[in-house]
Amino acid sequence: MKALGIILAGGNGRRMKELANKRAVAAMPMAGSYRAIDFVLSNMSNSSINRVAVITQYSARSLNLHLSSSKWWDFGRKQGGLFVFNPTVTHENNNWYRGTADALVQNLDFIRNSHEPYVVIAGGDGIYKIDFNKVLDYHIDKEADITVVCKRLSAGTDVSRFGVVDLDDDNRIVGFEEKPVDSNNNFVSCGIYVIRRRLLISLLEQCEEMEWFDFVSDVLMRQRRVMKLYAYEHEGFWSNIATVQSYFDTNMDFLKPEVREEFFYTYPEIHSKVDDYPPAKYNDGACVSNSLIASGTIVNGKVENSVIFQKSFIGTNCSIRDSIVLNGAHIGDGVVLDHCIVESRMTLEPGTTYKGEAGKIKIVTE
Repeated sequence: MKALGIILAGGNGRRMKELANKRAVAAMPMAGSYRAIDFVLSNMSNSSINRVAVITQYSARSLNLHLSSSKWWDFGRKQGGLFVFNPTVTHENNNWYRGTADALVQNLDFIRNSHEPYVVIAGGDGIYKIDFNKVLDYHIDKEADITVVCKRLSAGTDVSRFGVVDLDDDNRIVGFEEKPVDSNNNFVSCGIYVIRRRLLISLLEQCEEMEWFDFVSDVLMRQRRVMKLYAYEHEGFWSNIATVQSYFDTNMDFLKPEVREEFFYTYPEIHSKVDDYPPAKYNDGACVSNSLIASGTIVNGKVENSVIFQKSFIGTNCSIRDSIVLNGAHIGDGVVLDHCIVESRMTLEPGTTYKGEAGKIKIVTE
């Protein structure tokens, strides 16, 4: 594909609360055996985008370890490859990334030295499956300056954390409101952009000169009346996991057969770094219903409507309902979990009870 891929994965994840203390949002475990960034990396690899840069910053150690080998997403090649860029102190600059546009500006040499005519920019916290070739064809057909991938959310969805997009009859963007307090419009930006590389360089040079730091407010919103911005509507599943509730809900979505069918049983595949753990083991007394149980896990108790990640241990007489147990957690005998997220490698003492409720998920980090 004639496009360069850039993944913005440096956000501080404040809305993820304690879950972001030890990892970037893009490194959040998903669907039992994946990380959030696996989805956008797989989309790019499956679309034959061979040269991809991941820009990281906050709590990046876990993410960097996950990206330590590019072979899992088929980026290990002489032409192209997977590049990871952290903030770097130089003679000219000693700042961290001050926003999405500034992150691109500080890595402008990489964009200048690439040869692909187009650039696909995406966040690392989106869960979706898309063919970027179709987006690029649409971009070229519309003769757009910038194409924004958008999604029409179900009626009544809170859109206050998204960019809301208004269109004309030709799908040209005529209005863009970032994180509105209240809006009747449910057509939102997915944070995925296609732009010609030379135009992107020009816009970033302007950002550098004017000390503009944010790609949405300082590029998209300033240029929407000057340039031709078009929306490409994504029809499949899409979710952004930047909050605790959205992270919980998205994992729960993978308990639905149609979602698993779209991601796991429909070509092309979603790839991830593979850990060689044995299959999950169910001992006498185990009772599992409508749940994802990852490899390396041992189950002795009752698990219902839950996602249990790799190498976890579920003790006898446990009751785990509507919960997420992250990698390597040890759940003691007789523990009760209800609407909870258990942090990775936690040990819960036997007989303890942790209960949240729908819409108010309890994060267990003791």
